[in-house]
Amino acid sequence: MRVLHAMNPLRTSWIEQRLEPLTQARGGPLSLLDIGCGAGLASEAFAKMGLNVLGLDASKEAIAAAAAHQEQAPLPATAGTLSYRAGSAEDLVSEGAQFDVVTALEVIEHVTDPQAFLKMLSTLTRPGGSVAISTLNRTLRSFTVAKVGAEYLARLLPVGTHDWRKFIRPDELSAMGRKAGLRMTDVAGMTFIPPRWRATRDTGVNYIAIFTRD
Repeated sequence: MRVLHAMNPLRTSWIEQRLEPLTQARGGPLSLLDIGCGAGLASEAFAKMGLNVLGLDASKEAIAAAAAHQEQAPLPATAGTLSYRAGSAEDLVSEGAQFDVVTALEVIEHVTDPQAFLKMLSTLTRPGGSVAISTLNRTLRSFTVAKVGAEYLARLLPVGTHDWRKFIRPDELSAMGRKAGLRMTDVAGMTFIPPRWRATRDTGVNYIAIFTRD
């Protein structure tokens, strides 16, 4: 969680900046689905930006933690709405739910079928809406830094957190997005340059991308 806490301001602010045209086009607060929200770190930040957010996670324990934090630290009056739900994205698809924005931050590298996952994200997004994904590139450097370094040397993550073979290159993500009806409109590297994470052109390890649903 230390890593996600440090990275979160960059992820959420980068996405917020790229949602400005959609916000103007829709003429009001956007609805946002945060898939794999965990304890609500990004969901809460998005709500504070004025979006109406649903945080979704398969872990009941994570959702309970998110709800408890929301109760202990209520959102400011200027925030959008924030609710949490324990369950799967497939449940929302079966209900016909759609959102202006769908985010999946540090999720796709853990799924079994990333192509099917992207199709599901597309289905959950209203036409013209946005999908934001942050993940890890499959490079020798990411293996050294994000797998060996983070898990075995620095112990920033539990051993076994990542399977390097599931990391996705930006060009692969773009191609899979096109097959799912999503057009990548921007991508940036996420690089730790002390004292904080910054958006850079270096996508060799961590990166974030945003798509528009056709």
